[in-house]
Amino acid sequence: MHEPSVKDDDAVEAFLLARRQRLLGASYRLFYRRPFHPVRGEGVWLFDRHGTAHLDAYNNVACVGHCHPKVVEAIATQAATLNTHTRYLHETILDCAERLIDSLPAPLEQLVFTCSGSEANDLALRMARAFTGGEGLIVTELAYHGVTQAIAEASPSLGSKVKLGTRVRTVPAPVNRGDGAAAMGARFADGVQAAIDDLAAHGIRPAALLLDSIFSSDGIVTDPVGFLAPAVETIRRAGGLYIADEVQAGLGRTGVLWGFPRHGVRADLVTLGKPLGNGHPVAGVVGRRDVMDHFGETARYFNTFGGNPVACAAALAVQSVIAEEDLVAQAAAVGADLHAALRQLAATTSRLGAVRGSGLLAGVEVLDADGAPDAALAQALVDGLRERQVLISATGPQANVLKIRPPLVFTRMHVERLCEVLEETLSDALDE
Repeated sequence: MHEPSVKDDDAVEAFLLARRQRLLGASYRLFYRRPFHPVRGEGVWLFDRHGTAHLDAYNNVACVGHCHPKVVEAIATQAATLNTHTRYLHETILDCAERLIDSLPAPLEQLVFTCSGSEANDLALRMARAFTGGEGLIVTELAYHGVTQAIAEASPSLGSKVKLGTRVRTVPAPVNRGDGAAAMGARFADGVQAAIDDLAAHGIRPAALLLDSIFSSDGIVTDPVGFLAPAVETIRRAGGLYIADEVQAGLGRTGVLWGFPRHGVRADLVTLGKPLGNGHPVAGVVGRRDVMDHFGETARYFNTFGGNPVACAAALAVQSVIAEEDLVAQAAAVGADLHAALRQLAATTSRLGAVRGSGLLAGVEVLDADGAPDAALAQALVDGLRERQVLISATGPQANVLKIRPPLVFTRMHVERLCEVLEETLSDALDE
């Protein structure tokens, strides 16, 4: 089949949709009521086939910007030289591992590379189960951690038809009621303890508490700083490990390099995903030496191209760009402007509620006239922004939280554009 040689966008779109359905199957999903068809990316911009620029305020995987020239060059140079597996010696793999480990706090000392965050979370769970002798896993009620069999069974956000594993328990995500980190943390820890108790009632010992450090699928919860500590203490008292899923939180997203240390906690295992390679398939698990050693003594892990030289060259380039362009500080500064602008907009209307998040991560509650969650309006805003060439998404238990998560090269100019278009889109949506 060949694409119709017509200029009519509707005909081309219908052709591509039919072809996609025929070739890719029913499990795939598209964003937006009117699908977006980018053909090129640069920085915070995605361009459609007509060359129209769309402001990308959503795609965190391209963390240093789409097609960053230094990352592209690193990939191309290494691909033209050598690409093979980790059963051979190679300096780039070691350099990448060393730089990552040095950027993380103690007691994280060793790294195993994978190709994706799903693989990383799956491997971290295996390590936790091997080390503790327990089998139980605790996650939040709308968590997303990946798509392997074991991790899909611990990712409730995939939907009710993807059943939780029999050794998985969920807890309500932390909720900020304005009463401080201690009270918020105590409530969350009580949920973790209840999950531990329920596992015990079924004869299951806990292996791990696996948490997305920014609770992205749960509606975005990052503050107040410190609320995670009681839950981490609770799982450790029960003999389990704390796994910090940093796929979305890491590499400067929240205005600091890693998400979990903001809360004054130490992780036993940390998982990383494709933002590490700016979208190139590279991920991994960083962990305590004793946990890693125990796993190595009891099981063998080999991922043919996890951490191959090209992937590690990409990851090294990403880390260099973050440092050279001071993107962590930029995420903090521009993120502060983003949150201030969103709060200013929310103060003008009853249809926008709390603004949550930190750095270049923001969640904005969308409400109906009675102050209840309004998923329909949230989706209308997402689609309306797309029609005005700005890309975001929605998240949360009621799907009413606007999810803003741009590449780290976002600037104040982009914040202004995003908020102007959001205000315009909201006004139009309420007039309809």
